[in-house]
Amino acid sequence: MKRSLISSGSTFEAEIGYSRAVVQGDWIFVSGTTGFDYSTMTISDDLAEQTEQCLKNIATALAQAGCSLADVVRVTYVLPDGSQFKDC
Repeated sequence: MKRSLISSGSTFEAEIGYSRAVVQGDWIFVSGTTGFDYSTMTISDDLAEQTEQCLKNIATALAQAGCSLADVVRVTYVLPDGSQFKDC
């Protein structure tokens, strides 16, 4: 079974050896995604904007793998301050 790696273009991928997404058979694993906007090379101070950008980054990786957010079956969120969850 062939494995494909999908890159976001982040310099961290080369520096620490990870890929935005890994495609293995019918499975796609997405990790290490933040609200960084690669088109402007910035990250917003606003939590809701970061969340929206993070989901856009994930959607882009999934599209490159031939699927969409509608195909997601499990997510894990890391939010340092749980009281901000509703804002996300």
